[in-house]
Amino acid sequence: MSKSPTQVLVVDDEEDLELLVRQKFRRRIRDGDLKFLFAHNGKEALEVLQEHPDVYLVLSDINMPVMDGLTLLSQLADSDKDVQAVIVSAYGDMKNIRTAMNRGAFDFLTKPIDFNDLEATIEKGLKHVQALQAALETRDRLVAVKQELEMARDVQMSFRPKEIPNSKTHDIKGIILPAREVGGDLYDFFYIDESRIGLVIADVSGKGVPAALFTTVTRALLRASSSKDYSTPGECLTIVNELLCENNPSCIFITLFFGVLDLRNGELHYSNAGHNLPRLLRADSRVEVVPKTNNVVLGIQPGHTYNNGQVQLRPDDTLFLYTDGITEAENLQDEEFTETRLDQSLAELAGVSSERVATKIVDVVRDFAGDAPQSDDITCVVTRFRPGAS
Repeated sequence: MSKSPTQVLVVDDEEDLELLVRQKFRRRIRDGDLKFLFAHNGKEALEVLQEHPDVYLVLSDINMPVMDGLTLLSQLADSDKDVQAVIVSAYGDMKNIRTAMNRGAFDFLTKPIDFNDLEATIEKGLKHVQALQAALETRDRLVAVKQELEMARDVQMSFRPKEIPNSKTHDIKGIILPAREVGGDLYDFFYIDESRIGLVIADVSGKGVPAALFTTVTRALLRASSSKDYSTPGECLTIVNELLCENNPSCIFITLFFGVLDLRNGELHYSNAGHNLPRLLRADSRVEVVPKTNNVVLGIQPGHTYNNGQVQLRPDDTLFLYTDGITEAENLQDEEFTETRLDQSLAELAGVSSERVATKIVDVVRDFAGDAPQSDDITCVVTRFRPGAS
């Protein structure tokens, strides 16, 4: 029995595009490998999708009459169809392209269309669709986090927590300074229950929109794995790693530190997925390195079981999480800031607020770099444990 052709819907109001697409892919169409469907606006596209429920890849222009591409993306996001979209727009129209990515677009192409690039994008999109479908079939867990993934797409440019959970037992501050318009660093903190708080910092390989999307997905998966039936940080990272590996055709990876601070006694349970080793600033100005847990980065090696570590915070101790944008910041002489300078700077900040530590370290790094261009995101999360504070 012959295999049914993979169907791709092209949505564009330019009549010539249909002829060009059929000409470019004539052999694959003739061989029954691909089948192209066409619509001239978003409204027609929704009608085509209704008639052809086995279409999972859509290439759509942004500027069209009746219903434009951005509105179409919103309609697709609100539907129950697992459709992946590639947006097409004029070169330099990054505002609309970013909006499209926020609304769920998988990738984008610029006009005038390079048909070799189009073919490569279609292949990449089809592989992405196949990986996503396989993951949905083998792991019901992805269904449970779908809503959080959609919410993460809407806020992918905002990696910062909406509320800072300060209390009499702790104070916390996070700072992120992207090197580009969108960054590849992530920090997060959130209550797991009334007595434990999750602390996250991460750095994804690559820059730009793909990196930002990957961090958003990682953030959603981590919150989903830890917010309900909480286990250990290592078990949470094991779950997240499996989900990322199942749906990662581009082989993007992410380093991540996930710690859980018990606000009752200062115990920090953590798992480190190949990230920079955090610092523990003691109240007496000693700076200690939080030990490794000997784990691999997330998104590359399925089947890895993530190990845990534990350290004890005492009153007025401060935990400093950071990305390599701090230690590898360079000045005009190509000198790096280094971990040594970081430790020396931290030692002068014992006992002060988390906000003061975060802003001071960032200021010291920027002063060191001077007029040298920022080459990487600068991110840190600072948490001071202060039980019994009035």
